Amino acid sequence: MNRFIASVAIGMMAAGAAVAGVTEEDLANDRTNTSQIVTNGMGRDLQRYSPLETLNKDNVKNLMPAWAFSLGGEKQRGQETQPLVYDGVMYITGSYSRIYAIDVRTGKELWQYDARLPEGILPCCDVVNRGAAIYGDNVIFGTLDARLVALNLKTGDVVWNKKIADYRAGYSYTAAPLIVNGLVITGNSGGEFGIVGEVQARNAETGEMVWTRPVIEGHMGTLNGEESSMTGTLNATWPGDMWKTGGGATWLGGSYDIETDTIVFGAGNPAPWNSHLRNAGVPTEGNAGDNLYAASRIGIDPATGEIKWHFQSTPREGWDYDGVNEVVAFTDKDGNKRYATADRNGFFYVLDRETGGFISGTPFVKDITWASGIDENGRPIFNEDNRPGNPADAADGKKGDVVFSAPGFLGGKNWMPMAYSQKTGLFYVPSNEWGMDIWNEPVTYKKGAAYLGSGFTIKPMYEDHIGSLKAIDPATGEWKWEFKNESPLWGGVMTTAGGLVFTGTPQGDFIAFDDETGEQLWSFQTGSGIVGQPVTWEMDGEQYVSVISGWGGAVPLWGGEVAKKVSFLNQGGMLWTFKLPKQLAEVK
Repeated sequence: MNRFIASVAIGMMAAGAAVAGVTEEDLANDRTNTSQIVTNGMGRDLQRYSPLETLNKDNVKNLMPAWAFSLGGEKQRGQETQPLVYDGVMYITGSYSRIYAIDVRTGKELWQYDARLPEGILPCCDVVNRGAAIYGDNVIFGTLDARLVALNLKTGDVVWNKKIADYRAGYSYTAAPLIVNGLVITGNSGGEFGIVGEVQARNAETGEMVWTRPVIEGHMGTLNGEESSMTGTLNATWPGDMWKTGGGATWLGGSYDIETDTIVFGAGNPAPWNSHLRNAGVPTEGNAGDNLYAASRIGIDPATGEIKWHFQSTPREGWDYDGVNEVVAFTDKDGNKRYATADRNGFFYVLDRETGGFISGTPFVKDITWASGIDENGRPIFNEDNRPGNPADAADGKKGDVVFSAPGFLGGKNWMPMAYSQKTGLFYVPSNEWGMDIWNEPVTYKKGAAYLGSGFTIKPMYEDHIGSLKAIDPATGEWKWEFKNESPLWGGVMTTAGGLVFTGTPQGDFIAFDDETGEQLWSFQTGSGIVGQPVTWEMDGEQYVSVISGWGGAVPLWGGEVAKKVSFLNQGGMLWTFKLPKQLAEVK
């Protein structure tokens, strides 16, 4: 439903407030333009770093609420959006595929759009939406029934509405789109349903398809409506016909490295989870059973959709460790162009930005059981005894040996974005310390049905904490400091030139930390768990910070014993905006 508040719109038009339109230049400069936020990640490199330093370690205690906005109604669940700010308006998405335009000065709603989802959608991990994209005079976001919708920035009217994939086959969409050179780039969700991961590029003004790139070998890409090239080599790392339902969902969205002109997407778990089914009869030596390009980071040419390089973090993946976590472009202290990514498998990787080549891999969680380390080529050194057993070896053929694996399948780090500080040179990584009992079961593919072939139960690793925010030196993998939280961390992180690191907890605390020591300098209770992504910008000489509060996401749905520990937490849907008033900016 599109609800437009006419009196507000007429007032804006009378005041001559015209939308100039977001350009490629605006997107490229988003990381340095402190008056607006027009990209996911506060810059397409996803550093989530603001050069603003008005708000700093000395005065953050004076940060106070400016306004709050309720998403309203009963449609709450997990609120994972990142706000965008442009031309005096804030744009946020909400659970169940909603989007809102809000007056950034007052917090008053200007319009909202509800996607009106059909019956039978199949989201695996809550009804979340992680944000929108802006290009020209449109704001673009995806829906749980795997569609992409462009709306007019001022009115919320639909400009175009395109199908990404068939939701009845298990496809959905939850990520914020990426805009590069007039193309809107999207992935897809649905890795638990035997779908095939794909990256699509459309004309951002019309929604017409320009290219597609499946991420499982054997599938054909397209360019301008014609077949372009095959992904990988047919049956090189997938036996038989398993590649046809091979998973690899590109569900978290991508980043763009303008210096190398490369889009980087992650591909999720291969399907089914049961690695024995995917690789029956395939030798464990070599890479014949790697199941490319699942559980990988993939560099893509934005003009053609051709794959430039790939790095597979978990070949022969059997624990649902995926490979989708965000890839952040940065330049190290020696001037080298690098990528960093914190994988669900528990290792923090540094890659070369020109080639995607492996530089280093170090643990960022305390106990990893599935591998003893990473070799010089970036491949894991498997602990094969810690792979879930083959049900074919069981007397009844119904359940393989149960193993305890860490991290759990929700990962040492899941979707929640980390941040990189250009000031300290550190990454601030939201992580979780948990493991799981996991076993394999027989399964066959059926369209629209779960395609796992595994069972599991998540378990805490320690009595005093599950969540752990760590400051990590990418050059060495050293942890400079750690903040422990009794429940899982599931929200994004932001850092600033003012020496601050912001994130939230499921208990509802929005916290500012000292970026060098991890000392807590300020906090605010938002009333519901924070699983959203904070942002900051300046207006009229004052610095603002916003974050959405609303508990949900995958943890209460899939978290086993952990879910029971957080069952008391309340859902919500409140966008909080804080500011540092001018008169308090110099007060320590």
